[in-house]
Amino acid sequence: MAAPHEPAPPTSAAAPTVGDVCTGMRLTRRHWLAGSVLFFAFVVEAWEQVGLVYVSNGIAGEFGVDNTKLGWALSAVAFGMVPGALLWGGLIDRLGRRRVTVASLLIYAVLALAAGLSPAFWPFVVLRFLSGVAFGGVYAVTFPYFLELLPTARRGQGAVALSIGFPIGTLLCIGVSQSLGMISWRAVAVVAALAGLWAFAVLRWVPESPYWLARRGRHAEAATVLRGLGAEIPADTTFAVEDADRKAGAVRNLFRSPVRRRFLPLLLTSFTFSWGYWGLQTWLPVLLQNRGLSVSGALWFVAVTQVVSVPGYLLAAWLTRRHGRKRIFLLFALASAIGGVLFGLATGSTQLYAGNLILAFFSLGAWGIWNTWSAEVLPTGLRGVGYSWSTSAILLANTVSVPVIGAMMDHGVASSLTVASIVAFLVVALLAVLPLPETEGRALT
Repeated sequence: MAAPHEPAPPTSAAAPTVGDVCTGMRLTRRHWLAGSVLFFAFVVEAWEQVGLVYVSNGIAGEFGVDNTKLGWALSAVAFGMVPGALLWGGLIDRLGRRRVTVASLLIYAVLALAAGLSPAFWPFVVLRFLSGVAFGGVYAVTFPYFLELLPTARRGQGAVALSIGFPIGTLLCIGVSQSLGMISWRAVAVVAALAGLWAFAVLRWVPESPYWLARRGRHAEAATVLRGLGAEIPADTTFAVEDADRKAGAVRNLFRSPVRRRFLPLLLTSFTFSWGYWGLQTWLPVLLQNRGLSVSGALWFVAVTQVVSVPGYLLAAWLTRRHGRKRIFLLFALASAIGGVLFGLATGSTQLYAGNLILAFFSLGAWGIWNTWSAEVLPTGLRGVGYSWSTSAILLANTVSVPVIGAMMDHGVASSLTVASIVAFLVVALLAVLPLPETEGRALT
């Protein structure tokens, strides 16, 4: 049996698949350029999801709302991304990865700017929701898009590296919120909205997915993209396409065997793992203040947490290429749960820091693997719509966990019990992921 990092052999010398070409491809400067552009798109994505958490006191003070209502306001973008990801999901497979990314970012910029200027609480929440619907396209497409541009042997490392955009976005958000937040929370919201103009960078420097082009019968364009990425392909190449008779983006095909056996565990893992991480992350500043830390101390704690997560991503990228997605994800998710237990049972600052740093290091490393793995297990014709359902499950957990935990705190539930309920979801994620196949080193279908 081949080791996880060994590439699969080409399926046909006469009519290669795009996956065959990517298996023999080397990493080039064009990959780095496209990856850098999509990396910043993920920074914007992370920033928007946590963008107003660190100026939430200003929002609550201006609009006069309690923690429960504030929780709904903070999660409005994630809530909008749930139907948004589903709405954009079918379009990703029909219109292409590039068009969806650009359109999603531009529409988001307009709606997010309107939300930041909203004069009242409920219009603010509604506009935040709608900006989330718009941004759902970026959330659903970024990782499948990048994976379909990379050499097979570099997919895991590349996508995990892309995930580092999350802590970078969070750190930028903390910095901006602490500077512009002193002026107004609205200034922070406006800066986040203007980041949607990054759509023009995607349009300029990131090519369309060659997998998508080949499946649409646009073989010459697919070959042009692959040559631009460094592959040597004859001008008249026609690519073999698997399952070409299946309608691209058809949701019903996700529930047919054998795709169903991968898709359902994918959904359950996405939901439970997201609840386990986001349930703690969103309310972390408040939970820390309840443990006696000052506001500035809590934000410093969060910043250190994000910095620690970067080597977690890098270690995950290094290990997954050597030992495969499944084994390393299970290891990191288990360590995350242990860190969460230590955090929840902490009786002093040392245990508090140790527990959360362990949680951050391993949970975000696991997220890097999951962002890659969950996009690889489905075929190209269903990758966009399938990944959009997976991200909708993630966002649904984000959305529901925030107000639920806010209500638990409003009703006096002990912090240790709150954290214990969060860790329980991480344990379920460990079990749900077991049926999924290994994809390290295997060409995309």
